[in-house]
Amino acid sequence: MNDAIPVTYACERGIGRITLDRADVLHAMNPALLKALLAALEQAANDASARAVIVTGRGDRAFSAGADIAFLARATPLEVRDLARLAVAVNHRIETLGKVVIAALNGYALGGGLELAEACTLRIAASHAMLGHPEVQIGAVAGFGGTTRLPRLVGKGRAAELLLTGRIVTAEEALAIGLVNRVVPGVELMAAAERLAGEIAAHSPNAVRFTWEAMHRGMDLTLHESAQLGADYFGLVACTGGFRAGTAGFLDAPPLTCS
Repeated sequence: MNDAIPVTYACERGIGRITLDRADVLHAMNPALLKALLAALEQAANDASARAVIVTGRGDRAFSAGADIAFLARATPLEVRDLARLAVAVNHRIETLGKVVIAALNGYALGGGLELAEACTLRIAASHAMLGHPEVQIGAVAGFGGTTRLPRLVGKGRAAELLLTGRIVTAEEALAIGLVNRVVPGVELMAAAERLAGEIAAHSPNAVRFTWEAMHRGMDLTLHESAQLGADYFGLVACTGGFRAGTAGFLDAPPLTCS
């Protein structure tokens, strides 16, 4: 177990990688890990060379098994609340990073670990991954944002079933209900995540950022307000070099034809 450095950050070829590293406890979340994760996210946010970010767990057993049960068992109610609020801050930072964040689910993604993945922009799961919210099975609540984000991802009915039964689902079932975007063999997970990150990073950073912000912020607005917000972002991106280069390139390209 690597409690000294429970989270690492590195950037290669324009893609940042944040790795949870408490492998002996399946990357369970205690205050030290969450604080290190928040610091790694700040590194990624301030790293101009990182066009997209991948979050994963070291090894092939777990993304994260969730909150550290050993910590919860001895913590006071206020310490439990502080842990949850720290996790909420981490997940909010992911959503406001200004860069696409892809969760590469390399094994168990349970409880708070799944809540971390739910905060990411996209999720790719290894075929052996298992996902779920077992909090009710220990008399707890999905208090890191799961009761908020899971219904938005899979719908209220499916979310209620998963949260109220604590049932664990396979990667394929998670794909079928919209909880993950793709499922790949475990040996291909990181390569698939990097390809997806590279595909997104190839586009204008401002277009990617504003598209995500318009969609994410628009979820809490009325339909008309959300559409107006999209129009505002469309106007905002028009002042960027990427927009000017993109429109000029389209006009210079051969006309589209139907075969």
